Amino acid sequence: MWRPWGNKKMPLRIHDTSPPFSCSSFKDIQHLFTQDSSASSKRNANVFHRVRIVNSLLRSWGPARTGKITDSVSDPSISIPGAEKRVVVYFTSLQVVRSTFEDCKTVRSILHGFRVSIDERDLSMDSRFLNELRGILGQSNLTLPRVFIGGRYMGGAEEIKQLHEIGELKKIVERLPAAEPGTCVVCGGYRFLLCNECNGSRKLYTQKSGFKTCTACNENGLIRCPSCSCAHL
Repeated sequence: MWRPWGNKKMPLRIHDTSPPFSCSSFKDIQHLFTQDSSASSKRNANVFHRVRIVNSLLRSWGPARTGKITDSVSDPSISIPGAEKRVVVYFTSLQVVRSTFEDCKTVRSILHGFRVSIDERDLSMDSRFLNELRGILGQSNLTLPRVFIGGRYMGGAEEIKQLHEIGELKKIVERLPAAEPGTCVVCGGYRFLLCNECNGSRKLYTQKSGFKTCTACNENGLIRCPSCSCAHL
């Protein structure tokens, strides 16, 4: 008698869909681990390098971490008198050099997030700011932005971003008084007005001497807003 077909057990084949792994020797496995460890060590070295930079900055600014913000320990002359209650930023709004423009934009965005009084000095609007900054830092070749907090020089874009990442910038800025809400009713927040003498033309005319250059405004025919300037004194 033949067994019924339905009772016959057939072997079940399972297809392996995983990709085949081939390794000629354990040396190949060791080589893979060596590559992973080298990449990880490079990332750790980058992190440790940034931490060392920030720690060195904090050590040099150590006395300012408790109590009132004081001048720089390494060079007390780098400060802005009369700016103890606000942030002063020297920057440019021109997009000629993209990296510089992006650094200025990033730093201004970070500082505006703290809602404190900020005195923004755009070198592209008034070249006198450049001479002013050179006199403060004692340097002729400058990169932007440059930031002063509480009248004290804090550095450029890299220093501000690193301090912000570790939370130290917030501790420093929080000691300053909060900014008054609203914008300036005189200039609308632009911080500059057209010159009243020449109406922005940079030229004055008199019957005696004819045309002459206006000396009351900057090279763009603008003057600083008197309301904003008084508020930052």
